[in-house]
Amino acid sequence: MTRIPRWTTLITLLIGVSLAASGCAAQTGASSASSAVGTSSAGSSVTVASSGGTSQPIDFIAEVWVDNWFSLTVNGQAIGEDAEPITQERSFNSQTLEFTATYPLTLAVVSKDYMENSSGLEYIGTSKQQIGDGGLIMQVREKASGRVVAVTSTQWRGLVIQRAPLNPDCVASSQPQVDCQTSTQDEPAGWTSPGFDDSQWPTATVYTADQVGVKEGYEAISWDGSAQLIWGPDLKLDNTILWRFTVAG
Repeated sequence: MTRIPRWTTLITLLIGVSLAASGCAAQTGASSASSAVGTSSAGSSVTVASSGGTSQPIDFIAEVWVDNWFSLTVNGQAIGEDAEPITQERSFNSQTLEFTATYPLTLAVVSKDYMENSSGLEYIGTSKQQIGDGGLIMQVREKASGRVVAVTSTQWRGLVIQRAPLNPDCVASSQPQVDCQTSTQDEPAGWTSPGFDDSQWPTATVYTADQVGVKEGYEAISWDGSAQLIWGPDLKLDNTILWRFTVAG
């Protein structure tokens, strides 16, 4: 019988311990990253601090479909965001978020169309390289009564903070980050708070389902007849938009 040297056994044991520790660390890291995501689904609800009104807290349901990503804030407090990351090229889905708040409600939404980089293009380097397009539809209703209290429409105000490409003919460029022109600005301070003045923001532009090219998830929600698909003035070039709408009650 061949004897295995002690140093070989020792090395084997050390490798096993190292691999086990690496696996544990990776699992812990994944768990930490998962717990850090501040999203809300139909199974959980966020309670919003009083907006200063005299009404009693009410449970609400927000239903959203967007091409491609959104986040929702109510009265300055984060409620949740799209379960599909903006880094995912095809992230078409509907989302339901629940929250408890008092009237009036100031709804603040960030909507983003997918773009591979600041050029505004997608599928870069493939035969499908193109300028993407966006689209957002949302409704908020009281959970108990089912009454719809807010829908996306021309009454919403939106500020485009990322627009590209400003020269759409760069769509065929082999180096779009060099050739495509971009316009970007920072989010205004305090823009999600109820007291923010959005009177100078443009109103939303309404689009049809055919113009947006609605995809997976859109039909999963029973939309109120007054809910409309909105975006900035340019469905293709406007990539990141800040939205505001106030519900009196």
